[in-house]
Amino acid sequence: MTCNLTFYGRTYCHLCDDMLAALESLRGEFIFEVAVVDVDTDSALEARYDELVPVLADEGGVELCHYFLDVPKVREYLARFQ
Repeated sequence: MTCNLTFYGRTYCHLCDDMLAALESLRGEFIFEVAVVDVDTDSALEARYDELVPVLADEGGVELCHYFLDVPKVREYLARFQ
């Protein structure tokens, strides 16, 4: 079963690049899809996530982590789908 995650970030954000790279390192352990959303393309998302990006959310929109990948938390979440 594939897990779907949503990544909220910006194109010019080095923390966003770092979190995506850290998330990609988990692909060897887990099967998941990541929808990447640029918060600057939607004023509501920009208002909601402006200073928090990057943000990784689960399928229900619940925030798993922001700024840096919380590897233990994300690993625990992804393990439920294996």
